[in-house]
Amino acid sequence: MAIYFTSDTHFGHAAMLRLSRRPFRSVEEMDAALIEEWNAVIAPRDTVYHLGDFCFRNARPAPDYLAELNGEVHLIAGNHDGATLKRHSGIFASVRQLREISVNGMAIVLCHYPMREWHGCWRGAWHFFGHVHGRLNHEPVGYSLDVGVDSNRFRPWQFEEIEAVFAARQNPFAGERPRPVKKTILEP
Repeated sequence: MAIYFTSDTHFGHAAMLRLSRRPFRSVEEMDAALIEEWNAVIAPRDTVYHLGDFCFRNARPAPDYLAELNGEVHLIAGNHDGATLKRHSGIFASVRQLREISVNGMAIVLCHYPMREWHGCWRGAWHFFGHVHGRLNHEPVGYSLDVGVDSNRFRPWQFEEIEAVFAARQNPFAGERPRPVKKTILEP
């Protein structure tokens, strides 16, 4: 059983073809490709943390998409999950706004939105997010990562893949905490 992370699948959301420049001719082709990529790496007994925007403006209901996907899916709610959660929140293994987990002893903070700092970052904790559709990939911040499908060839990330990426990164939070700067007030 492996652990995977993904975000921003936006199943059924035709505007994603244009907004994220996804290389598909139709929303049906996009959905089929996302499902195929998901199931190519995730086995039925694997755990998946989906960091928001599961589906949006979709003609098919969310349970139909989930029924086609391997793994036990835990949702970290995104800004486009309101309608899905209102009608179908019980289809996910769990639903949270923010979640802190530990995988192989590594503390990980999960949120749909990117954070500049997160709980435990000074001690090496990781942060996974979505929402930005790859727009922050050119400026990674230490041990944080956009796990959205637009950042990883339309497929989920396995924990060990992220571990390898982070092995080459520096933690900007390591070392001594910055101290407040003392300001001198000059009188006129």
